[in-house]
Amino acid sequence: MSETLRAIIVGFGALGVALIWQAWQLIRLETMSPNRLISELRLAQFSALLLALTGGIYMGLAIAHEQTAGTGLDIAIAIGFFVIAAVVTNWEPTQALTVLALAWGAHSIVDLAHMMNYLPSAIVPSWYSTGCAIADVGIAAICYFPVLRR
Repeated sequence: MSETLRAIIVGFGALGVALIWQAWQLIRLETMSPNRLISELRLAQFSALLLALTGGIYMGLAIAHEQTAGTGLDIAIAIGFFVIAAVVTNWEPTQALTVLALAWGAHSIVDLAHMMNYLPSAIVPSWYSTGCAIADVGIAAICYFPVLRR
């Protein structure tokens, strides 16, 4: 196991635990409580930050492999995720969480596109695409579950 893989597992594991903890605190609140609205907003903001971070990772990988064909599309997709992350922070929390769940689902499709060579697979280690796709689906579920409880 490489040092990079260990660092990613620990770092994203900690972020995942924080996101799960925040969602757990949210679903324990009563549906009509004002604190629930604040908690939904915090979850949406944290998820948006993670989406921007994840987009930044693909942007960095594309820049590191600038000679690989198709990396411009990766950068355009990453910018799209940045835009979504920036815009939803100003929306009503339920709407923001729904859009973020869809964005995380879309990001898992981007990961699968790297695995299936629709996007340049040479820029991403195979273990990263697989792990990221699984994590993306999990984060999408975490974002959408509080919306279902309303």
